[in-house]
Amino acid sequence: MATAVLREGEYPRVPWKNGGGTTREVAARASGDGAGFDWRVSVADVAAEGPFSPFPGVDRVITLVDGDGMVLTVDGAEHRLEPLGPFAFPGDAATDCRLPGGPARDLNLMTRRGRASGSVRVSDVSGGLALDCADGETLLLLPVTGGLALDTGAEAAPLARLDCVRHDGAGTVRLTGRGRVAVIRVAPAR
Repeated sequence: MATAVLREGEYPRVPWKNGGGTTREVAARASGDGAGFDWRVSVADVAAEGPFSPFPGVDRVITLVDGDGMVLTVDGAEHRLEPLGPFAFPGDAATDCRLPGGPARDLNLMTRRGRASGSVRVSDVSGGLALDCADGETLLLLPVTGGLALDTGAEAAPLARLDCVRHDGAGTVRLTGRGRVAVIRVAPAR
């Protein structure tokens, strides 16, 4: 059981594959075969409309964390993303982005098919929240509001908005305070 707090101000910047911007990498598991990653979680600032980088063999979940909305056209079908509503789509689909409300920031989970699977949900914390993590699983908790802390048993470690609590393997992670948190679970593909 290992728990770490990752600070938003320390996330490394990584250029987008298409050169259109950068993303801040929160956490990732590198693949052993040179394919890049088995899974990756990042936060991207989307300042301009345009196509998304293609990621063949990768499934994506995108969650708008800042901005008034984003419209994704995925293989010709239009999807309006609302703040804090996770949206799953294949990374190899032709995807274009419109920003009707101006610039936006999103949280991305990418999992390589056959290597990893994952999910994102946004949960309310009202006083406290305990989340179990299974053996072999990685649990990532990103506050999307202020007001939350990691309960370490001895004391609370305050969390800034978009900091991350990462826990690998079996165990329980506890948050205290009041706010909202993105709960990301990643496990090896079955």
